[in-house]
Amino acid sequence: KAQVNAISTFPANTERPIVSQVTMRSLVTQVAVHGDTDEQSLKNITEAIRKDLLELPEVSLVETLYMRANEVSVEISEATLRRHQLTLAQVGQAIRNSSIDIPGGSVKAESGEIRLRSTGQRYTGQDLENIVVAREPGGGRLLLRDIATVRDGFEDVDQYAEFNGEQAMMIQIFRIGSDDAIEISEAVLAYVAQKERALPEGIHFTIWNNEADELIGRLGTMMNNALSGLLLVIISLSLFLKVRLALWVSAGIPVAIFGALAFFPSTDLSISTLSLMGLLLSLGVVVDDAIVVGERIYTKEQEGFDARTAAIMGTSEVAVPVFFGVLTTIAAFMPLLSVDSNLGQFFISIGGTVVLCLIFSIVESQLILPSHLAHRSQTKATKSRLARRWGAIQDRIAGSLGHFASHRYKPWIEWAIDHRYTTLSIALAMMIVMGGMMASGRVVFQFFPSVSGNNVVARVVMPEGYPLAGTQAVVEKIQASAVETRRIVDGNRSDGSSAFKNELSSIGVTITQGALVMIGATGSHVAEISLNLVPYRDRGGMTPQEVVNLWRDLTPPIPDVVELSFSADAVSLGADIDLELRGRDIEQLGRAAASLTNTLESYGGLYDISNSYRSGKRELALKVRPEAESLGLTQADLGNQVRNAFYGFEAQRVQRGRDDVRVMVRFPEDDRRSLASLESMSIRLPDGIEVPALSVATLVPTMGNSTINRTDGQRTINIVASADRNRVAPETILLQVFKTHVPKLLEDYPGVSIYQAGEAEERARALSGLVSASLVALMVIYALLAIPLKSYLQPLVVMASIPFGFIGAILGHQIMNYDLVFFSLLGMIALAGVVINSSLVLVDFINRNRRLHGMNVRDAVIDSGMSRFRPIFLTSVTTFMGLLPLMVTRDFDTAPFVPLAVSLGFGVVFATAVTLILIPAL
Repeated sequence: KAQVNAISTFPANTERPIVSQVTMRSLVTQVAVHGDTDEQSLKNITEAIRKDLLELPEVSLVETLYMRANEVSVEISEATLRRHQLTLAQVGQAIRNSSIDIPGGSVKAESGEIRLRSTGQRYTGQDLENIVVAREPGGGRLLLRDIATVRDGFEDVDQYAEFNGEQAMMIQIFRIGSDDAIEISEAVLAYVAQKERALPEGIHFTIWNNEADELIGRLGTMMNNALSGLLLVIISLSLFLKVRLALWVSAGIPVAIFGALAFFPSTDLSISTLSLMGLLLSLGVVVDDAIVVGERIYTKEQEGFDARTAAIMGTSEVAVPVFFGVLTTIAAFMPLLSVDSNLGQFFISIGGTVVLCLIFSIVESQLILPSHLAHRSQTKATKSRLARRWGAIQDRIAGSLGHFASHRYKPWIEWAIDHRYTTLSIALAMMIVMGGMMASGRVVFQFFPSVSGNNVVARVVMPEGYPLAGTQAVVEKIQASAVETRRIVDGNRSDGSSAFKNELSSIGVTITQGALVMIGATGSHVAEISLNLVPYRDRGGMTPQEVVNLWRDLTPPIPDVVELSFSADAVSLGADIDLELRGRDIEQLGRAAASLTNTLESYGGLYDISNSYRSGKRELALKVRPEAESLGLTQADLGNQVRNAFYGFEAQRVQRGRDDVRVMVRFPEDDRRSLASLESMSIRLPDGIEVPALSVATLVPTMGNSTINRTDGQRTINIVASADRNRVAPETILLQVFKTHVPKLLEDYPGVSIYQAGEAEERARALSGLVSASLVALMVIYALLAIPLKSYLQPLVVMASIPFGFIGAILGHQIMNYDLVFFSLLGMIALAGVVINSSLVLVDFINRNRRLHGMNVRDAVIDSGMSRFRPIFLTSVTTFMGLLPLMVTRDFDTAPFVPLAVSLGFGVVFATAVTLILIPAL
């Protein structure tokens, strides 16, 4: 801020630059205020509602949209000014001199101090009408109302919004930091229900976009999946362990989760989609810890120890590897907390949740679980018939598992130890095959999957300066195709209900992020049309992307359009494909952009392709003629008089509520809509003589730049495109473009360079930060493993198992027909924690056998593998079964979580072989 304030070369009439800190906020809900009334009445109601909402204790931030600023326009014709020998600047100065409050100090009288103030500030257009502008020759007063039309209205910008065909304004409610989205939503909904009964006739409230509804729906679905998974975990454990023991082991999952949730407020975390991912990631490690401890205690009980002794001995034997195993998993997730990009908050929410769960998993598995198991009664009560049958099932399964371990697993591990290099070669070959599948495109990687909400949006950008009527005509065409889309979609519904709820259209301002237009872009050339869909479960399984595709296909070609894009994404990191061209020569950049745009159009699966190269808005450049300069007319004189006439002379600004209301003195609106007014306008010379504008100035038509984009001092043009991710992956197309087309492009246009932007840039920044932090994390993991193992080599053996575990995750995506996405990588990080934990406990047992029982390496490895077979097998089964309901679901709300569950679930199954076969061989 200090550096900006130090700049002294801004033009004289520029607004003071405002430097503000970016506040991390999340949209909770939007309330549309709409009805058949005038704009000022609608604004007053909307502003009153905004104030009421801010008074709610649950609400921290409220903003309004589609609300034009108030402005007082004092309009005087040129003929009137000439008749009274006045200028717009003189009228403005008269207003400034009369509408003012001036502190006058104070009088320290005997009775006390009295402050002095001259008061004359006018706040409304009606008050301004009585200002004396000049004295007439006969002594009369010339009032402002005598020469001007004073309009107390709104600023002269082309902006409006309609909600279901009625004039509308929007209220946005955000959450900040640890604010609870569900509490905010409930408070707002309660207020709306109460306030709606007191609204004036014809004014309505409508909840437009309630993110909390989606969160609640996702939470409900996740809770159902979690309960189903927990039930499967309990059943799985009960097949191998005593039922009561299985229940206590399973209880570790909710204890760790609820313990983490209890600390959310103190760590600025909140219940959201991201934290749900963190809780899901924690599942594998939490189950692993509880099973390792519980199974070891169970083994000690089978050896004849009482419950208390078994709990102490069993917990003590695995305490060190379990404790350090959790620490290494925490270290694996620490890079997520240090990413410096727009995804930083995204990573922090996930990583922070996982770390909290892991901390509580240590507490639960090392203190709470042993305590409960130590106090279990071991008195053999009379078993019921069901219990006897269940016991028989357990005995058969235990016998089968023991037989498999003795007659199948033991020969395998002996063969793997005796043929260690062959075993390692097989593992390496499988890894090479997986790498080849990814390199060849058989396994597709998409950094960020498409996450749809309940809204579909069409964004329109016309050329700069496009007339409002023209943009309205374009909006009407898109609305007509929306009507046809609705007819087709609803016609396929058997119950006769509609899949659509509301429609919001706006011209002059954008509230969503476009490919080439930022949020908040203004002008008569930009427009948006949004359709709100009923929840997924109520629209018969039709996805927002399918609605968007149909809407796009039904929309006719739009002449002169710069950008026309359709989107259903609720979360976006930018355009799927965004290529930035840089160079010094804008004309050469334009030709290169056209060539690259044509290249992208040749790829199937890409749509909404456009680039940011445009000529800008039409301008008339005014220059003083040389003969006029000899009469004393300067460029500043000419510019100020034209500016005052068409833009307006700012007489003053007054504070009205929270609005900064300008008082502008200018020509009437009709005169400002025609070039003829400029051509016939008179310019006043320094001696007071008025002459025609065309006699002292030249008018040169040009094309002005509405925006000039530069990066590192070079001009830039962006080419963007959206991808149908069901057909193509943006990453694959980008690789092909840079491999096949970019070299030729750079050869043809030597002054041009090309870079990736948008989602690709975010991906590169995020992955770069993750790679750097992961290198540090690997060193920390190595150190943490070296402490309990007391070896420099054994930590490398344990860590070498990590990449082999990823093979199962990749195979799982192939089996389930899912692309690899960033969420899949998060599942792999959790998978690495499970692999490390199991491998660490196994290696610790090998060392224990050698140290305490004097076994040689081969016997120690075989014995440890046999003793760890059941808990490792249990970990794999329970983790997979716990995630199975989520993996097989096709619910729209949980779709983003499925790749994560696939990575962890299938990866754990494959990791069993890695831990039980590869680690002993190494």
